[in-house]
Amino acid sequence: MGTVFSITVRDPCPDTPAVLRDITDRLHHIDAVFSTYRADSDISRLDRGELSPDDCTPEVREVLAACREVAEQTDGYFTERPGGRLDPSGWVKGWAVEEAARLLHAAGSRHFCVSGGGDVQTAGGPWRIGVAHPLQAGRLAAVLGGSGLAVATSGTAERGPHILDPHTGRPATGLASLTLVTGPGIGITRTDAWTTAAFAMGPARALSWVSGRPDVEALAVLPDGTKRWTDGLPRRLPPSGPADWC
Repeated sequence: MGTVFSITVRDPCPDTPAVLRDITDRLHHIDAVFSTYRADSDISRLDRGELSPDDCTPEVREVLAACREVAEQTDGYFTERPGGRLDPSGWVKGWAVEEAARLLHAAGSRHFCVSGGGDVQTAGGPWRIGVAHPLQAGRLAAVLGGSGLAVATSGTAERGPHILDPHTGRPATGLASLTLVTGPGIGITRTDAWTTAAFAMGPARALSWVSGRPDVEALAVLPDGTKRWTDGLPRRLPPSGPADWC
């Protein structure tokens, strides 16, 4: 997926090493099916017309259907074809993180953090989650805190202006970064997809759109370093007392 995953388990059990191996296998499978960096993946072959959707792993049809649902929720600011090429990474990366979290939970873990490419899913807590500053390397734009949170960030710091506005076909440049944080019940898959779409909207539209959704808060960093946030974001600041870092 062109990124790095990390897992922190605070309540390990004798089966944890085996579960981590299962998670690694699952992530490699997702990468083999959905990676746009691999010419032999189902997604790459589907994009080239070498496969039909029915010829692909069933997960491909499920992911593309989910992408279309998010496109409807976001007034078309999310697409599985950014720039015209089939690339559902805006859904798949968060889904991969959530799949790892699902396997940990199924194995009995209740206090963990899974992080992949700017997407974080926690269980238990409280946790402190640092949001990298998009304009100041090595510094944090904010620290969020709480239990059972999903946090996703889209920005230009590592890859430059790479998120396209589907309505114009041009890179979205109104934001340096956008972070969404959601509570239990939403999950990192949808949180990540919404973050990608909201980043493409630009600051004013993004904050307005997020404010209309329950249990979703946003932190926006503009290209000049100015920060804006939704009214409920202060409730996601670190709790008092000890907490683990993720």
